Amino acid sequence: MKIAKVRGMVVSTHKEPSLRGGKLLLLQFVDEEGNLLPEYEVAADNVGAGIDEWVLVSRGSAARQPYGSETRPLDAVLVGIIDTVSIDNRLLYSKKDQYR
Repeated sequence: MKIAKVRGMVVSTHKEPSLRGGKLLLLQFVDEEGNLLPEYEVAADNVGAGIDEWVLVSRGSAARQPYGSETRPLDAVLVGIIDTVSIDNRLLYSKKDQYR
């Protein structure tokens, strides 16, 4: 899994039938210091994330696992909304501090 920040939404009116009704988000990856990297990815949102939230992204074969009874053609899926990230006892990110 990787950490990313939700930067926007992707709207597609014509898409693979198994993707209908799902939300697609534009993500920007975050490095170990909390800096935004110049890497972007579109991911399906399974957790209801919003703009500017930090999220956990599952990529590759894990993202293609069956959802209900169908397999969806995905490369990336949001699997969690992050509350906090700390490294070496230093708080790198806190969701509650983001909205102060």
